[in-house]
Amino acid sequence: MHITQLNRECLLHLFSFLDKNSRKNLAKTCHKLLEVFQDPLLWSLLNFRSPVELKKDNFLLGPALKYLSICWYSERVKVCNIEDWMKNSFQKDFCNRHENTVNDFLLDVCNRCPNLLSLTLSGCGHVTDDCILQVLKNCPNLKSLKLENCVRITDHTLEAVTLHGGSLRTLHVDFCRNVTQAGLDRVRQKCPSVMLSAERSANMIPDSKPEKKLMLEKASRKLVQL
Repeated sequence: MHITQLNRECLLHLFSFLDKNSRKNLAKTCHKLLEVFQDPLLWSLLNFRSPVELKKDNFLLGPALKYLSICWYSERVKVCNIEDWMKNSFQKDFCNRHENTVNDFLLDVCNRCPNLLSLTLSGCGHVTDDCILQVLKNCPNLKSLKLENCVRITDHTLEAVTLHGGSLRTLHVDFCRNVTQAGLDRVRQKCPSVMLSAERSANMIPDSKPEKKLMLEKASRKLVQL
């Protein structure tokens, strides 16, 4: 029996066990399998392991998307999360190439995936408060927001949660070093039904002020000259 002789329900079930690349490759073999690949029912969950994967054409974004995860577990995460003054030219170039990748993708999600229920971001050092604000505004059914090691996230995201996270039930801001205890307390006060996790966040050393960064950079240059 040839695979194309299976009914659509069986084909969808078969596709559900494949990764994104395998789905795309199988869809190239015939028109019937391409139609299965394009079925919204196949794309209720998306997992990405690096920003590079976001630029591929092996998946579909649409109203059927319910669960989205972008987790970048790599030594490169540490590079992108350190202050600019500590990076060499190679590291800066690497980070610049991914500067807007995740933010642009999430803005696309805002426009095309209004039924999103869960968003998990880990190691996405370039994600901004404004981007998370747009997600909260455009995905009103969002129940779970998990942010880990997203260093640009601040109390502005926590404030956005209190204003636009009416459906939110789970909020994680673990290892987000620019989140303060005051911001966490505000969420607990205004959103008592939200399960809040902030492991190490308020206890970590926040980013230095611009003036202090400049002083540290000058001191570093002097040490190099010596």
